[in-house]
Amino acid sequence: MINLFQKRSKVFNTISVIVFTLLFIQDAFAQKVNEKKQFKNASSQVNYMLSVIDSLRSNGTAKELVSPRTVEKNKLKLVKAQDWTSGFFSGELWYLYEFTGNKDWLAPARRFTGPLESLQFFGGTHDLGFMVYCSYGNGYRLTGDTAYRSVIIQAAKTLCTRFNPVTGVIKSWDFNSNSKWKYPVIIDNMMNLELLFEATKLTGDSSFYKIAISHANTTIKNHYRPDHSSYHVIDYDPVTGAVRQKITAQGYSDSSAWARGQAWGMYGFTMCYRETKEPVYLEQAMKAADYILSRLPSEKIPYWDYDAPEIPNEPMDASAAAITASALYELSTYTEKKVYRKTADAILGKLCAGYLSPVNQNSGFILLHSTGHKPAKSEIDVPIIYADYYFLESLMRSKKLKEKGYIF
Repeated sequence: MINLFQKRSKVFNTISVIVFTLLFIQDAFAQKVNEKKQFKNASSQVNYMLSVIDSLRSNGTAKELVSPRTVEKNKLKLVKAQDWTSGFFSGELWYLYEFTGNKDWLAPARRFTGPLESLQFFGGTHDLGFMVYCSYGNGYRLTGDTAYRSVIIQAAKTLCTRFNPVTGVIKSWDFNSNSKWKYPVIIDNMMNLELLFEATKLTGDSSFYKIAISHANTTIKNHYRPDHSSYHVIDYDPVTGAVRQKITAQGYSDSSAWARGQAWGMYGFTMCYRETKEPVYLEQAMKAADYILSRLPSEKIPYWDYDAPEIPNEPMDASAAAITASALYELSTYTEKKVYRKTADAILGKLCAGYLSPVNQNSGFILLHSTGHKPAKSEIDVPIIYADYYFLESLMRSKKLKEKGYIF
């Protein structure tokens, strides 16, 4: 019997050429995105969200909660600083400040960044890159505030405590799912390496850089299949460094291609190439991108898992789409393959055309129809804060490419 991987490999090899040809034709008809208009809409939504948050706090129902995450039972759900999504909203506010140049955004950006300061010493997660770099990283980039710089450096030091030189990677989760794993490392973890690269640039200390490189190299070795799709979780033996198992937590199956995971990997290796200029990372990013492009549906918005069994009657994931678009915009600047930018344009156009929340609805979230954790029946077909963050990042990158021809 042909297993799922073999089927997927045959499909990939058979249709990839056809897909790339069709992409050029279809993308020619993609909706043109007006970034200024989209940021104006985003400004309205985020202002509305700020009013919703202020209302919750005035009622005393948001104590110790620092950031919006999603809509739950038709109400805005706020989370504590220790939640992995806590840095995205302040990151959005920094992007609004950057794009508009309106100093009115500076105060709320600082107000929602400040409560995350204690995270620089929080060693209970690998997600410090998301939590600190999206908030303090953007804040430091735009203001040069030395207090922000200190938080970034200390957060990087804390993240390094999760590195095991035997496994060569940074541990993702401390919890053990029914003794299912010993040293789990998820593909999402590639996103946190940017914090380490930044710390080396800020301090001149190469130890951060070396840990990031070790993690990236080990991820290439163990996380990717021959067809260039990625496993979600690799479980290591922390004593020997051997791979114990290759599994999933948020995908459809251990052998399936969880859509957001594929996007995290492509984005992470594109960033690694930017920071190191090592060709192996560009090669890996392009392989991951080509796989994604071969699997994207005609609408360009991925289902939550590319191998979900009930497609087309499966939930979409706007967050995976936004992350994919942002990564493709950057990747397009390192290669002459025009299909990357064309696809990013097409994805962004689709998000703007059919995935935007009506103004002053959905607690102020910008995008609808994301999927957080389908197997756990959590956050399915809802707005999610990281979808909005990477949507704004995609708009920023699209604008910079149009105006300057480069992103960084």
